[in-house]
Amino acid sequence: MSSATTAGGTTRKPTAGRWWIVIAALLLQFAIGAVYAWSVFGKALADPGAMNLTTSEASLTFTVTIGMIFIGSYIGGKVQDRTGPRPVALTGGIIYGLGCILASFAVSHDSSQLWLLVLGYGVISGFGLGYAYIVPIAMLQKWFPDKRGLITGLAVAGFGFGAVVTAPVAQWLIAMTPTEPNRAFLPLGIGYLVLAIVGAAFFRNPPAGYTVPGWTPAVGGRTHDAYKQFTEKEALRTPQWYLLTAILTLNVTVGIALIAQAAASAKDIAGYTVAGAAALVGVLALFNGGGRIFWAWISGFTGRMWAFALMLGLQGICLLLIPHATNAVLFFVLAAVVYLCYGGGFGTMPATAGDFFGVKHAGAIYGLMIIGWSLGGIIGPPIIAALIGDGEVKNYTLGYTVIGIIALVSLIIPAITRMPRPEKAASPVVEALPDVVGETE
Repeated sequence: MSSATTAGGTTRKPTAGRWWIVIAALLLQFAIGAVYAWSVFGKALADPGAMNLTTSEASLTFTVTIGMIFIGSYIGGKVQDRTGPRPVALTGGIIYGLGCILASFAVSHDSSQLWLLVLGYGVISGFGLGYAYIVPIAMLQKWFPDKRGLITGLAVAGFGFGAVVTAPVAQWLIAMTPTEPNRAFLPLGIGYLVLAIVGAAFFRNPPAGYTVPGWTPAVGGRTHDAYKQFTEKEALRTPQWYLLTAILTLNVTVGIALIAQAAASAKDIAGYTVAGAAALVGVLALFNGGGRIFWAWISGFTGRMWAFALMLGLQGICLLLIPHATNAVLFFVLAAVVYLCYGGGFGTMPATAGDFFGVKHAGAIYGLMIIGWSLGGIIGPPIIAALIGDGEVKNYTLGYTVIGIIALVSLIIPAITRMPRPEKAASPVVEALPDVVGETE
């Protein structure tokens, strides 16, 4: 179907208006992506004049939030495949906003109301975040089969940029009531509700038989008719699902190890001031968001597995060099590359899952793969913290060398991962990386 007929008898392209849906998706992602600004709250909550939380208590809420993302995304993905994107996105956005509002009532000057903070921002908002996060990724792949890599990069870039916008606003709100920083969650929660509702209101799947005029799927691509649309259960029976999830987990693990130590590392290794290190972290967040677009776009030319190999390889090299980067500019460049590749994993994996398993059940299939995000977020920070140590003389060389080696060893996985064969072939197999070079969008 190359055109659609309106009530007045005129015809229009079936792709008309699809970029407006991208803008709507970005509004939702800006709202829920604010979760990456948690460090602003963590520092304020640890202040003796506020809730006086310990470092572990201040990080507990964020840990719970990340853990709930997988639960929300899995359920949201399954529901979306049955009901469509709009009701799921609206529900997730509302739950997320209400959880933030609930967290604003935890204003005690001690840790007695930590449970309310964990319940509101951790459990409720974390679930709503995951429930809504998967929706634009699955929906936009259906609207843009001709630009699957780029469009999923855009879809998750909004999430990466959310913290860039939220962090200064949150800092400004906290400064108004520094002894009760959680009060900032009230206006933020209301703002998130508005953005999520406005964005999700425009969500919809393309009509049945939708095609992009003038676009022909590549014979070697996943969208070729010879390839089946995997269900969730069928995908879980293939080795490819586990290999892709392992790639995502490892990419998150090595990247978030630096993210967790970025400010301290910049200060101790490269001599940044405390204010300079904080500013550096804010700038690096731009590379986290930009990497989601950049690598998703690059993967359309290199092939998905080559893109992941480059991401892991570059991170490995940069992490090995970072503890020796005493020059402030060199440290920034190396850290920016790591952030770029960390974000790139989130931008490229949804399109990769669509290539491998089809887009019909993309919500449920990729929703399950989000467990890699949660696992990486739980594994990476404790490992790097334990290796660096808590003494006056921290062992950054040991910490980043071990993480860098993990990244380089991880290159084995994209090197052996191959798309499932056409439906007419035998069971899915694993083949070598060089054969994947031609698998573009």
